[in-house]
Amino acid sequence: MMQESSKKILIIEDDAVTRHIFLDGLQSEGFETIDAENGSIGIQKAQEHLPDLVICDIMMPDMDGFGVLAALRQDPVTAIVPFIFLTGSDSKASLRKGMELGADDYITKPCTVHQLLKAITARLEKQAKLMQYWYAACYEKLAQPVAVAHSSPQTPASIFPSVPQLKEVFEYIEANFDRGITLCDVAEAVGYSSAYLTNRVAKITGETVNGWIVKRRMAAARSLLQETDQTIEQIASALGYQNACHFSRQFRQHHGTPPQSWRKEYQLSRRQKVEA
Repeated sequence: MMQESSKKILIIEDDAVTRHIFLDGLQSEGFETIDAENGSIGIQKAQEHLPDLVICDIMMPDMDGFGVLAALRQDPVTAIVPFIFLTGSDSKASLRKGMELGADDYITKPCTVHQLLKAITARLEKQAKLMQYWYAACYEKLAQPVAVAHSSPQTPASIFPSVPQLKEVFEYIEANFDRGITLCDVAEAVGYSSAYLTNRVAKITGETVNGWIVKRRMAAARSLLQETDQTIEQIASALGYQNACHFSRQFRQHHGTPPQSWRKEYQLSRRQKVEA
């Protein structure tokens, strides 16, 4: 089994026995774990801890798993976190509803810790490959100097895949990513329901609508960190974030380091190249 000692997993499960069995199994494999006994607490912990993956039961008393998933997908902070459902039912209607909301996988209960680990590993590997593809696709553009100080050098072609069916979606994101837009805004602009648009974009690109919004913001953030002296608060505001804390959490989720530290590392690397 692949060791993922740096990966953080959130388990949302109202049954304490099941929850602790999964927690113990994941911890023994080197994962960092967080748990929640209901959907409301699960949403709070996801926003607070920014896990690398969420495992969530569907049938829970206060808020079902569908409500949890919808809330996480609507929040830009948690929009791109991989999400796996635990379900005691394998009905097609249930599966379809989850996939329309943006679920990444299903595990039918009862299941073993080994089955859970296999699903987690597969999803994390897929996520890693998607990120590698995306970084490779825009690497050359990211390396280019900024021509105009008030705009990002990234173009739609450097960030978004060339998909004619989604041209309108990506054009809207490109024109409005710095205004704090969400999935609902994009769906309304292109004339689809949020659920249908989520399913359509995910099937074609393997990524969510909110995921693409965040990636576009992150590309602009890197450019501003590289080429301007703007403060973190100014950059956050310029990209449509309500506060710098929100921006910093999301930047750290994508890059593994806070924006200020990323900027210092970039500046140090740049000086070393000049001196060489």
